[in-house]
Amino acid sequence: MASEVKSSGVGFFGLLGIVFIVLKLTSVITWSWWWVTAPLWGPCALVLSILAVIALGAALVCGLGAMFVWFVERTSRTKR
Repeated sequence: MASEVKSSGVGFFGLLGIVFIVLKLTSVITWSWWWVTAPLWGPCALVLSILAVIALGAALVCGLGAMFVWFVERTSRTKR
């Protein structure tokens, strides 16, 4: 039988977010709320940023490929 691994509970970033919120509410740290909640939204923002860079890179490569094809077709027509 294959054993199933089930994960429950708060992950690392969730725990870090809870610790930062408690420290902020008890005035131990005076950070902005943006930094206090960063462990909660930071990983999602990082993934979205990486996907945006990949999408822009793919668009750039496709655009350059299309320009290359256009240039080759144009130069082959002028040589005839």
